[in-house]
Amino acid sequence: MRFQADLEGIDASCLQGFFVEWPNPPSAQKHLEILSASHGIELSIDETTGHVVGFINVISDGCYSSYIPLLEVLPGYQGRGIARELIRRIVARYSGFYMLDLCCNKEIVPVYASHGFLEVSGMAHRNFDRQSGE
Repeated sequence: MRFQADLEGIDASCLQGFFVEWPNPPSAQKHLEILSASHGIELSIDETTGHVVGFINVISDGCYSSYIPLLEVLPGYQGRGIARELIRRIVARYSGFYMLDLCCNKEIVPVYASHGFLEVSGMAHRNFDRQSGE
C-alpha cells in the first residue's frame, strides 16, 4: 500500500468500486473530476493493481477554512487502518487552518475524535436527484 497526495498516474479506471450502497452514485469519471477539483486529496493505492483503494478529499478557501466532503475505503480493504492514515495525513496538511470540518455518521464519530475532531451539531441540505453529479 502506498499513499499519494495527487492524481499522478490515476485515471477513472483506477477508481472503481466506491460509493457502495449509494442509490445514485457518481461514475468513476465524475469521481475523478471531484478529486481533480478538490483543494487537497490523499489516496491509498494498492501497489499490486495500481488501483485506488481509499481516498479523502478537502475543499477549502485556501487560507482559513476547509471541509472534508468524502472519505471512503473499498470494502475489501477496510479494517487495515487506511482511513485512519488518510485522516492523519489530511489533518497534518491542514493543521495551519482555523477549521477542518466534516459531517459523518454517528458510528464514525470516535474515529474522527481520536484525530482531534470535536463533535458539534450541524445541518445539511442534500439534493439526492444530483447525487451522481450528473
